[in-house]
Amino acid sequence: MVLSLLFKPKELITVIRLMREAKRLGVEIEDLPTDVVAAHVLPKTHPERYGLVPDAEVTSTSPIEDLALSAVKDDVRAGNWENAADLVTATLGDWDRRQRVVWALADLAAKDDTWMAAWQAARPRDPHWLVVHAMSLVSLAWDIRGSASASETTREQFEGFHRVLFEAREAATVAASVLPDDPTPLNTLLTLARGLQVEHEEFRAIWSELTARDPLHHNGHMQALQYWCRKWHGSDELALEFALEAAAKSPKLLALPLQAAYESTGSDAWKLPAVVASLDALLSRLADEGADTYALRNDRGYAAFGLIQLERFEEAVGQFRALGALADAGPWDYFEEPRITFLSMRGIAVKAAAKGKGVRASAR
Repeated sequence: MVLSLLFKPKELITVIRLMREAKRLGVEIEDLPTDVVAAHVLPKTHPERYGLVPDAEVTSTSPIEDLALSAVKDDVRAGNWENAADLVTATLGDWDRRQRVVWALADLAAKDDTWMAAWQAARPRDPHWLVVHAMSLVSLAWDIRGSASASETTREQFEGFHRVLFEAREAATVAASVLPDDPTPLNTLLTLARGLQVEHEEFRAIWSELTARDPLHHNGHMQALQYWCRKWHGSDELALEFALEAAAKSPKLLALPLQAAYESTGSDAWKLPAVVASLDALLSRLADEGADTYALRNDRGYAAFGLIQLERFEEAVGQFRALGALADAGPWDYFEEPRITFLSMRGIAVKAAAKGKGVRASAR
C-alpha cells in the first residue's frame, strides 16, 4: 500500500508523513503497521453521522455462525475425530452446509491429517471420510503451490501441485461413485478443474452432474464462475453469460453477474444493462434481508462495490450501513488487507454521498 503511493504525486505529503512515522517507530516504511498507514491514507470521514460503525470497530474476522462446526474444529485440533465424522454424516442432504463443513475440515486435514488417519482406521468403509479426504488433497495442493505468481513459483512446487491435484481427482471420483447423490465430490472436481486445466467439454460434463444433484449449489456456482473467467479458462463474455444464466434460475444467485463484472478485464462491465438489472434485482431482494450470514454479506459487498462503480453513492452507503462492522466477505476478502479495502471503499461512498453526488441516482 505504501509503495503504491510513491507513484501518485498528489500523495507525496502523505508519503512524507509516513516516512516520519516510520522513523519515529524505528522501522522501514514498508513495515509500518496497517492501521498506522490506514490512518494516513483512508478518506477522512465521520461514519457515525451516516449511521455507520466507527472505523475502529470494523473487522475482517468472521463471527462464529456455525457453533457445531466451531466445536468440531476445536475437537480436531485436539486430535479427536469422532464428532467431526458424525457432523459430516449429519450434513447429508443439506448440501450447502455440507460443503462448508467439508471445506473447513479439509483445510485442517491439509495441515495435519493425523485425526483423518485415526478416522479411517476406526471406520475404514466410511464414505464420508472419502469426501473430506478428496477436498483435503485440493487444499494440500494449493498449500504446496503457494500464492505467489507463476514466475515466483518453483518447478518443484508446480510438480507437487499437479501431482496432488491428480490424487485429488482420483479420490473425488471414488467418493462420487460411493455417494452417487452427493454433489460435494463433484464440486471438488470443479474446484480442481482450474489447476488441472480441464477442457470446456469435460468441465461442462462435471457441471451437469453436479447440478443434476443440486441445481442451486451455491459454492458450485462460485467455482464454475471462476473457471469461466478470463484469468482461468474462459473469457469475460463466457463468465457473464454463465452468471446471467445462473441468476435467472434463482434470486439466491443474483450476485453472480456482479461477481462476473468484478472479475472482468473491461472497464465498462458494470454499465452493461444486464449487470445493472441484476444489481437492481439483488437490491430488491436484499431489502428484506440482513447481513447475518457470510453469503448475505458477500452479496451486499458486491452490491456496494457495484453501486460505487455506477456512482450511486447514497445507495452504497446504505449497503455499508447494513454490513455494519463486518468486512469478512467479498469482494473485500480478495485483497491482502480486506478491512482496509472495506474502509477505503466505504470512505469513498460517504464522501461522495456527502457532496450530493448520489442523490439523483438513489431516487430511481
